Amino acid sequence: MNSEEKTLVEIIDGNNQIDLAKYINYVSAPQAGAIATFSGTTRDTFEGKTVVELRYEAYLPMAIKNLKSICSAARSSWDLHSIAVAHRLGIVPVGETSVFVVVSATHRADALDACKFLIDELKASVPIWKKEVYSDGEVWKENPEFLERRLELGKDVGCCRRKIETAAHDKKSCCKPKVKVEEAID
Repeated sequence: MNSEEKTLVEIIDGNNQIDLAKYINYVSAPQAGAIATFSGTTRDTFEGKTVVELRYEAYLPMAIKNLKSICSAARSSWDLHSIAVAHRLGIVPVGETSVFVVVSATHRADALDACKFLIDELKASVPIWKKEVYSDGEVWKENPEFLERRLELGKDVGCCRRKIETAAHDKKSCCKPKVKVEEAID
């Protein structure tokens, strides 16, 4: 790795909050004219249900390897100074940050585009799983980005041979396509 290329990838125990200032300071540099960030936080409702918390699990060795690979891919596509990615595991209460991505670059377009790429690729390919806990139940969530990637690769059958369909979303919605899982018919 070039001494100018700084990359920090961390998976954090759920008992600790993500220190946003730490990662912003990590990527800050005199030559960086832009710092772009994405902070994914636990919201209090989803589709009319009261969200109590999110719970994250990961396969750590593969998650870290995938995150580093995604950071390398971003560097090969944009002129970046520094990258920091932090993801929290365990329980993440409403209002707290689950994932934080921060990128510095000479120009804003590179920083903004790379930041979006990093969070989208993280959601599509890193083995980190999310359970959404409601006041009246809980459900494991599949990221729409992951499902879209599988469809792009021509794999429309999920685990347990279930057919996965995505429906177009309302442009006013924040949650991408809605996901419908049905038992596959052989």
